[in-house]
Amino acid sequence: MAVAPAESIASLSNDLFYDILRRLDGPTLACAACTCASFCSISKEEILWENVCSSMWPSTNREDVKILISFIGGFRKFYADCFPLIVIKEVGEYQWNSYHEYPDDWTEAEYYGDMNELESISPSDFVSIVDIKFKEKPICSKVLWGIPNANGYNGWFYNCPFRIDLLSCADRDDNNGVVTLSVSDGLPPITSMEREKKDGKLWRELRDGLLLSWIIVNKKIKQSANLASWSPLDGQRHWPTDKDFVFRFGSVLPAEDVLPSQVVQCIFIMKFRVVHTEQEGVQTTLRSTELSMQLEDMEGAHVNGRNSLLILKKALSCRRSTNYSEVLESCLAYSKMQNKLKEEKIRNESRIDTICILSSIVAVMTFWYYVL
Repeated sequence: MAVAPAESIASLSNDLFYDILRRLDGPTLACAACTCASFCSISKEEILWENVCSSMWPSTNREDVKILISFIGGFRKFYADCFPLIVIKEVGEYQWNSYHEYPDDWTEAEYYGDMNELESISPSDFVSIVDIKFKEKPICSKVLWGIPNANGYNGWFYNCPFRIDLLSCADRDDNNGVVTLSVSDGLPPITSMEREKKDGKLWRELRDGLLLSWIIVNKKIKQSANLASWSPLDGQRHWPTDKDFVFRFGSVLPAEDVLPSQVVQCIFIMKFRVVHTEQEGVQTTLRSTELSMQLEDMEGAHVNGRNSLLILKKALSCRRSTNYSEVLESCLAYSKMQNKLKEEKIRNESRIDTICILSSIVAVMTFWYYVL
């Protein structure tokens, strides 16, 4: 295939270049910008990146979100921050047993880090931009300004487990904003749940087709990042009913100077329930029952509101990667460390129980020795 000389390319109009570039997706547009000076210049046009963002994240079509993105640096910067996923490659280098090396006599301020930094963070600084797709088709877009029920910042929110539930109780009761999936969205028709338990077709379609993007924006520092893993990390049928499906998305976030574990896991839970099957005379339909976000430390404990704000702020400036396998490796390394810690904890507890039993036996024997 003959390549057009540079002079021929230079003779083409910028309008033609623009028409070409506006049809590209984000990665291709970024690559095209490196090919020649004309492409590089035109690729800086904000409207091009606005189109890319609206295609990838339909929630960015909202006027209030457009204003927010312009305020924090524009669509080109927003895409560069949120398309790559957060990767903590040093997870495997942390010594899991260093979790226990912190002195017991530390003050609360020493244990939880610099409290002055926390004073500069407010729940109202954060915005959640959430998009769900099934088989690349958008099925839900939500924007959450601030953190719900965090008005009592110096009270319960500050010390209680941090959690954002995008589907409030009111939503579930009134069916407002609830995500539904049906055959028209690409679900396979299911005649009965008994048949589904045998072949698992619906389960596989959901696992392979669901995509989640949960972008966190901090308005004050003008930074943003996608904390979800796009595809599910794992999932399961939810006991006690076979009609529920649970999917877990997430990422590993840095927690240095915040928690002794140095890293935490950001977990997103998405639950769907089968409400109709073909056997009932209605096309197969699923309804969302939960879409939540929370942070867990290495021992599986939920991180409180105070530390979660610090960790979220720190996460917005850490390393990103477009290599999805690196994201999976990071999460796998975290799981291995977590399992190792649990095993050691069980062994320690067993040793303590053994020592207690032996001490009790010795005490009883000593007692009867003196009595007799």
